[in-house]
Amino acid sequence: MTICSVLKRMRFFKIKIFLLTQLIFTSFYSQNYSYKIGLLKYNGGGDWYANPTALSNLIEFCNSEIGTNINPVYDEVEVGDNIIFNYPYIHLTGHGNIVFDANEVSNLKNYLLAGGFLHISDNYGLDPFIRKEMKKIFPELDFIELPFDHPIYHQNFDFNEGLPKIHQHDEKPSLGLGLIYKGRLVCFYDYECDLGDGWEDADVHNDSEEARIKALEMGANILSFTFLGKKN
Repeated sequence: MTICSVLKRMRFFKIKIFLLTQLIFTSFYSQNYSYKIGLLKYNGGGDWYANPTALSNLIEFCNSEIGTNINPVYDEVEVGDNIIFNYPYIHLTGHGNIVFDANEVSNLKNYLLAGGFLHISDNYGLDPFIRKEMKKIFPELDFIELPFDHPIYHQNFDFNEGLPKIHQHDEKPSLGLGLIYKGRLVCFYDYECDLGDGWEDADVHNDSEEARIKALEMGANILSFTFLGKKN
């Protein structure tokens, strides 16, 4: 290992320690919430801000139904900002183009390798762009369909047939895809499903109450998996 690589590694760990200290300090003075989650703000022209009521409703559901203690106010987080290390879970959604520059690729990869979790929700139209950008981060990995017995489908709620189908889009089956790095699921991608739409206020998309509940339950499973891993 060269001196340069050692210095880079030391700098990376110093940043992690500083951000962890900041997270502990912030949590203590924020009504002692256990977690805060982030919405990823990206470049390229896609609407990263889609589904503005989704995460707030998901947090409320998780806190009331599965006993989490998540701060009800989520943060908008730039891809290239080191502050992403403050969040165990970051959410990415949208309909259109997305582009990561070199700094953003490095930052997001370091976040995921350090234990962070990325949940991507295709809001219809994101798929060809996000696959290309995630290849910049993990060129050696491909999205794979997770088996229905994966723990993410069996946290607080059982989904024995995988992801629920919230919106029809191209009328393809919904797929739960993942990027697995050294045995750990670092990114979950709901494709042809649109969980985020299902989390929105009921009058936004006029989804049935059954569909909304299924979407929220699956979202709760994702957050539970993020925080706890495999739930016994």
